[in-house]
Amino acid sequence: MQGKSQKIAFVGMLIAMSVVLTRFASIRLTIGSVEGVRIGFGTFPIILGGLIFGPLWGGVIGALADVIGFSLSPVGPYFPHFTLTSALYGVIPGILALLPFQRRTAQLFWSVLLPQVGIGCLLTPYFLHTLFDMPWKILLIPRLVSTPLGIVFYAFLLFGLSRTPVLAPSAHR
Repeated sequence: MQGKSQKIAFVGMLIAMSVVLTRFASIRLTIGSVEGVRIGFGTFPIILGGLIFGPLWGGVIGALADVIGFSLSPVGPYFPHFTLTSALYGVIPGILALLPFQRRTAQLFWSVLLPQVGIGCLLTPYFLHTLFDMPWKILLIPRLVSTPLGIVFYAFLLFGLSRTPVLAPSAHR
């Protein structure tokens, strides 16, 4: 990226993409009166932002995407727990982008796998269980299907993008 203006514009574009993909282009499954599972691609721009700009900007992209998305399309009351999870989708790949890997493909794969499993399958269901007393079995079963599909799809996209200047290591920080 050339300058600060371009960086801010690209970060804004990633936030907007995440908001649209999460809030307006996702399948939402409600359990009781609470959104229990959301199937979509809204975390991909956050992961991409963490890889390109590092953990701080990745966290900012995730947090702002959640807050802006909630203000545009609220589903129930606001809980900062989910802003934290959204931020972590950018922080974790951002940290992994700073670590030395022998192969770039391994770095990209782990940057998808860890947030999808750690946040999508563990942390988010934990928050839903503790906040709304939702049963674990109901929370985990749909995620056991959607998470592997998301991992494969996101990894495929990142591997394709890794052949472009967009994901050139350390080109944007």
